Amino acid sequence: MEVDHGRVLATAIVLNDEVPTTEVLITTSHDNVARGRRRSVYELECIPLWGTVSICGERVLIFTRMLMGDHEGITPTVSWLTSHFFGVYDGHRGAQVADYCHARIHFALVERIKEELCKRNTGEYSRQVQWEKIFVDCYLKVDDEVKGRISRPVSGSGSSDRMVLEAVSPETVGSTAVVALVCSSHIIVSNCGDSRAVLLRGKDSMPLSVDHKPDREDEYARIDKAGGNVIQWQGARVSGVLAMSRSIGDEYLEPYVIPDPEVTFMPRAREDECLILASDGLWDVMSNQEACESARKRILMWHKKNRSLPLAERGVGEDHACQAAAAYLLKLALRKGSKDNVSIIVVDLKAQRKFKTRSDSDSDSGKENQSEKASHSQ
Repeated sequence: MEVDHGRVLATAIVLNDEVPTTEVLITTSHDNVARGRRRSVYELECIPLWGTVSICGERVLIFTRMLMGDHEGITPTVSWLTSHFFGVYDGHRGAQVADYCHARIHFALVERIKEELCKRNTGEYSRQVQWEKIFVDCYLKVDDEVKGRISRPVSGSGSSDRMVLEAVSPETVGSTAVVALVCSSHIIVSNCGDSRAVLLRGKDSMPLSVDHKPDREDEYARIDKAGGNVIQWQGARVSGVLAMSRSIGDEYLEPYVIPDPEVTFMPRAREDECLILASDGLWDVMSNQEACESARKRILMWHKKNRSLPLAERGVGEDHACQAAAAYLLKLALRKGSKDNVSIIVVDLKAQRKFKTRSDSDSDSGKENQSEKASHSQ
């Protein structure tokens, strides 16, 4: 699903050349499967639901694609598996790079996965190392395209598109890029910059990315080794300018600011409640735990007040409960004094929440009364 200025688009692509594109159902997220394929109950139960909110022109992306995988860890060799792509891109000194990441990274990721599939011999790498390499190569390629070092597709899709060799933006423009690939067995998060992804597992928040700040010990050491400086000016800044140590773009700060992402490979658990991806406009004023607990409470509150959708109807656009949670987090951030841009994606990882509304309770009571009457008549 792609969210852009209030418009929601749905798409799916099969990465196996043996399955023609026309055989893909381009409908709702839970139906983005090859015709004739049956999905496991476990996979259906793990359908993520989502809601988004964004102010000041940041970019959020929700995209559903077909990937190959298994329940042991998303290896591109076994069976079909639906995977959901979520991304937040927070631009600075201009929107050009964030716009390009929004249009391009998911396509570049698919291209890189296809290249890896063609190799057929990946036994030398663990699955985690393989996915780390895929994401790093993807980000580096997009960064080279942004800087005009390699040809890039005009529209970003790379499919039957005109190629150009020119920079996307001036060298002072850049963007963060935090993305999450969610399937039934794993969550893979790739992050470059100070946007963040946080998982709520049970009652505990678990950061799936670590902000790339210039005063982070390892980042400070890397910048210093490269000959750069970290200067305190309204917080730690690379060369006294940029408040993050990694980004897509920002060519004028090379080699101190780099586009290499850090990748987290997290097996899913039944206790997983929700996933939040957001820009620093949220995290600067709210802790991981507070954000996750607030989102979960809002999701539960919505379901208790409203009838939950049948599983067959889920994934049709944004989920109302998640949308309410994302909007509430934005409201909290503004109330707490956030002065930065704010983009938030809330992903509900518990697809089958079961709540009884008042009408359900009345219906159950009626059934019990009928059952009692039947037993008395016997």
